[in-house]
Amino acid sequence: MEPLDDLTLNTKSILGLQLPTDPRWVNLAEKSMGEILTDHAYCEQKAAASCISLIQRYNQKEKLVLALAPVVTEEWGHFRLVLAELQRRGLKLGMQRKDEYVNALFEFTQKGGNEEGRLLDQLLMMAMVEARSCERFKRLSEGLNDEYLRKFYRRFMESEAGHYTLFIELAETYIDKEKVRKRWKQWLDHENQIMKDLEVRGDRMH
Repeated sequence: MEPLDDLTLNTKSILGLQLPTDPRWVNLAEKSMGEILTDHAYCEQKAAASCISLIQRYNQKEKLVLALAPVVTEEWGHFRLVLAELQRRGLKLGMQRKDEYVNALFEFTQKGGNEEGRLLDQLLMMAMVEARSCERFKRLSEGLNDEYLRKFYRRFMESEAGHYTLFIELAETYIDKEKVRKRWKQWLDHENQIMKDLEVRGDRMH
């Protein structure tokens, strides 16, 4: 594994995240891979559903629709890959848990006001989830003892990095770039506090 200082620098330079994942998380996750894989599967399922919801809500925004349609397919494909990995290990898809991380992010989204503000926050929240997921997949791809799983999560890491940038680009397509960047900074500050407040647990992806 990389030294913590390198991880911190890498996290900030690539994704903008202010706080890297606690180094203990990978070790805890490795002891609970059945629960991690179950949680991961549901995360991919929810990502696909979120993209479908955006397409339905903003069907008049052609670039958004065309950009997110293949993401739906990709995220659902990821769900199937994780489901297959559970089966390969003789494990069953467990119960979906309450996602404290995503719920805390959702509390920060604009609920009323103009449509532009609501769209901006929906896209930035999805970018944030993808960025943190990418960072978590990176930790797993470098820190797990199981070589097969390291390669498995490397594949997901590369995909999530592309999704993170896509949501930022879509926000900048429809909304002034300075406004997007200012709000993204606020999102990064908020996510930083969430990460400080959440308990480090190895049975969940976030």
